[in-house]
This record gives sequence, C-alpha cells and structure tokens, in this order.
Amino acid sequence: MTDTGPSSAHPAPPAPPGCPAHADAVRLAGLGYQQTPSELYRALRREHGAVAPVLLDGDVPAWLVLGYSEVTYVTSHDELFARNSRRWNQWENIPPDWPLLAYVGYQPSVLFTEGDEHRRRAGVITQALEGVDQFELARDCQLIADRLIASFAGSGEAELMTGYVHSLPMQAVVQMCGMPTSGADTQQLVDDLWISLDAAEGDDPVAAYARVGERLRQLVKDKRVGPGPDVTSRMLLHPAGLTDEEIVQDLISVIAAAQQPTANWICNTLRLLLTDERFAVNVSGGRLSVGEALNEALWLDTPTQNFIGRWAVRDTQLGGRLIRAGDCLVLGLAAANTDPQIWPEGHVGAENSAHLSFSNGEHRCPYPAPLLADVMARTAVETLLERLPDLVLAVEPEELTWRPSIWMRGLTSLPVRFTPVVQ
Repeated sequence: MTDTGPSSAHPAPPAPPGCPAHADAVRLAGLGYQQTPSELYRALRREHGAVAPVLLDGDVPAWLVLGYSEVTYVTSHDELFARNSRRWNQWENIPPDWPLLAYVGYQPSVLFTEGDEHRRRAGVITQALEGVDQFELARDCQLIADRLIASFAGSGEAELMTGYVHSLPMQAVVQMCGMPTSGADTQQLVDDLWISLDAAEGDDPVAAYARVGERLRQLVKDKRVGPGPDVTSRMLLHPAGLTDEEIVQDLISVIAAAQQPTANWICNTLRLLLTDERFAVNVSGGRLSVGEALNEALWLDTPTQNFIGRWAVRDTQLGGRLIRAGDCLVLGLAAANTDPQIWPEGHVGAENSAHLSFSNGEHRCPYPAPLLADVMARTAVETLLERLPDLVLAVEPEELTWRPSIWMRGLTSLPVRFTPVVQ
C-alpha cells in the first residue's frame, strides 16, 4: 500500500453528499503519524471518540475504528460489518490504479468470503497449517537463522532489516508452502508481495499483485503433479475440493499474512530489547524476557497497525456514529491495543495476550497461524541473541525511523554492532 501516514495537520475538504466522512475528517497522511501514530490516535480520540472519519488515498472516505471494544464489536458481528467489499458505496469513485486496490478489490479469496463459505475456506487453511510440526519449524528457523547470521557475523556489524529480519520469515514461509527458500523466482515473489502490501512511490502495486498470482498459480500446478509434505499440497488434497484459483488466492493471504507481519514483529521486538533498559539487563540470558518483549511489542507496536476493512451491511450505529450501508471501516488494531479504556492508568504492558494484533472473530488469523508466527519470531530473536550476545544498536535509539506506512509498523533499518565471530 502506498501511504504517507495520517496527520491532523491536513484538514479535509467538505465531504460530498452521501459521504461517510465529515468535514473535519483526517487524511491518513503526514510525517508526524509515521513516526508517532500513538499521538494521532490520542488526538483522534479527543476530537472524535472511538470512531473517527478519515480519508484514504485520493480522499476516499472511510471510518477508522479506534476503540478496543468497538473493534471487538465490529469483528464479532459479521452480520453488521461484513468482509465482502462489493458492498462498498464508493466504488464509482475508485480508479483502476488505486493504490489500495490489492486490499479492497474483491478476489475469490478466503479474506472476502462470508458465512458457510468462509468457514469452508478457513477450515482448509487451518488444517493445512495444523500439519506444520512446530518443533520442525523451530529447527528449520534456527538453521535459517544460523545461515543468515554466519553471513555477517565476522564483520562485527550488520543492518538487520535486510540481512536478517525479513529474510528469516520469508524463507520459513516459502519452505512451509513447498517453494525453494532461495533463488531469483522466490525473491521476486517476496518483493512483489512487499510492493502489493506497502508500495513506495513509483511502485505499481496492482502489477506486483498480478505477478504474485502468476507465481503461485505455477506452484499450485506443480503441486498437483507432485504433492509433498507442505501447506500447498495439503490444501490441494483437502476433501473440501478447492479449485486451483481458490487455493492460489488463499495462499496469497497465508504468505502475505505470515511474512511481512512476522518480520515486523521480530524487528519491533529486537528494537524493544535493544532500547529498553527493563530488558537490556536480561536479554542475553533470559528467555522469559524475550517472551515478554514479544508480547509487549504486539501491544505497543503491533506489526499490522490498521486493517482495511469491513463494510456495513446496513445502516447502524457504532461509537455514537451513524454508519451507512456500504461504508468502509478500517480496523485500528494499534489504536485499540493502546485504548485508555483498557489501560486506565496509562500503562500498557505485556501482562496478558488479549491484544487484537491477530484480529478477532471468524475472520481473525486461523488458529495455528499465531502459534507458527510466534515460533518464527521467538526463534529468530533468541538465536540472534545467543549467537551475538553483546549485540547493541549502532545508532542512538532516537535515530531509528519507522517505515512510512499507516498499515504496517516496522523500522526502515536496524543497524547493530557486536564482537566479530570467527566461523
């Protein structure tokens, strides 16, 4: 997705007739939001309450759901707030090259199905992921981590985002799906997924998304001929009998949800461990502190900040707002996780796992997915700290910058230094 982050410094123009946004809607744009979105969430809550009118790319109106109870309500009531984007009342205003089209353009994917059809499709994914042995996955991730660390361990310095954080879950996920873990073909798939999810200026997310589909169609075709012990083959062999195109679309959802969010989870946890003195004294030897950091990162810097979206089935009320049939709602997962209504003392910690980072309700991440993501993230963090126990930031904490995204939460780079390790 292309974005420049929200900013209350960019007031919106008057809303057109029938538009769900008010004249004081906030554009999801601005450098201030990119670096400190929590400040914008607080400002939006003060001005609008738990549901705020916003403008997406091209000043397309939507609602941003900020409250924890409101996000929980929306995701628990599919009969009121459904996933089929064909309900949207703004389609006549959406150009064919709209940057967010890969997210909202209807596809025959589990993401847009509802009712019995969603349960059928989600059931196939769930069973395919349940076939992943978590101990084998942890072993595979440790082997991948060791290979990646070995490539820079002798230098005494590294930029972890490109050299480690994104590579590890990418290799683990494609291996789970039955693809080779390296090579130009696999790297192109990952690059195109990145562009589809979070395009930079000059990128073409629509074309990138099309290339992702073509690569996975070839994978499904290959697995029809020669199935193996992988997620793709288990989906193909499932008695539900999904079509090849249904499996392609659902694989896109699985890989996209597993790779970049998990990478950002690793990144945000490492940042917390390397910058917060509560963890620094225990990092090198404390598995418990790593677990606490992983959980706290989900509360404070959740990898997926906002998720688009849900569409109102009929006129209804939410957070004191009149939501019209066909209005688009963006789920403010990061805002909900830091809602002062659930943290009344202003302290957000890792005491529990009731965060909404994996969403909620029938359309939340399928049950095995958060467990597998935790295996990948935990193994990545622990292995790095065990192999390089004196790892420290190579810059001051305030010099770290966040990627310009309202959707994903991750650093642009994570430079570190350590005592060189001779292999």
